[in-house]
Amino acid sequence: MVKSMTGYGRGEAVLRGRPITVELRSVNNRYLDCTVKMPRIYVFAEDAIKSRVQAHISRGKVDVFVTIGPSESGDISISVNKPVADGYYKALCELRDSYNLRDDISVSLLSRFQDVFLVEKTQEDLEAMSADICSVLELALKDFDAMREREGEKLRQDVESRAKTISALTGKVEERAPGIVADYRARLSAKMAEVLQNTQLDESRILTEAAIFADKVAVDEELVRLRSHLSQLEHMLNQGGILGRKLDFLIQEFNREANTIGSKCSDLETAGYVVDIKAEIEKIREQIQNIE
Repeated sequence: MVKSMTGYGRGEAVLRGRPITVELRSVNNRYLDCTVKMPRIYVFAEDAIKSRVQAHISRGKVDVFVTIGPSESGDISISVNKPVADGYYKALCELRDSYNLRDDISVSLLSRFQDVFLVEKTQEDLEAMSADICSVLELALKDFDAMREREGEKLRQDVESRAKTISALTGKVEERAPGIVADYRARLSAKMAEVLQNTQLDESRILTEAAIFADKVAVDEELVRLRSHLSQLEHMLNQGGILGRKLDFLIQEFNREANTIGSKCSDLETAGYVVDIKAEIEKIREQIQNIE
């Protein structure tokens, strides 16, 4: 399966009473560049997140956005500060007994005194929290991969279509190649006949000149290699996987053969075919910049 480097994915879940949302966005990049944006108090999970991303993605600039809401059960624990409460109660009892006061010591009374209750933030289980974030990240990655596969399929179809056009144009160059030498020989004979007029033409000289010209304009080897590259391109697209860089190198070989053919051809019709071939190669090059 061919995958695009551009994509978006989202995952969300409520784990241990806490809502977690993870979003991924990626654009083209030569290498993998992963940036994680999340609340600072959860930065301990950043390495685990990047590790998961690297296991799924090989190229692209990836931004990961992590949003974590408050726990439904609350993050605060409240307990009685017994030493302080005992001290207040003892002091109240002494006050009651010393002045023969009515005994109205109650919970509501004690609760009004400072520091009777201890309010503490619940200690996070860092390992469990990191695992929860990563489990939601997996959901986002699954959604992200589905989009990249859809985009990758469109890219594959477009590249294959352009490869077929190149193949057809290559066939026209192959058909035209033998006629180039024949046309040159006819023009050479006509020119020599015009110059020499009544003098008998040296047929061997014409054959020699035609052979030299044929050697200069021969593109058989380049056409064979271009056909080989087309076959290799088809195989790679069908095979799928991580092939963006391989395709980039292959398309350079396409360009090399097309440029050589263009430099050798002196025929306007063939030159037109080569220009069209190079135009299609350039469009393929642009498309494969999006392939992982």
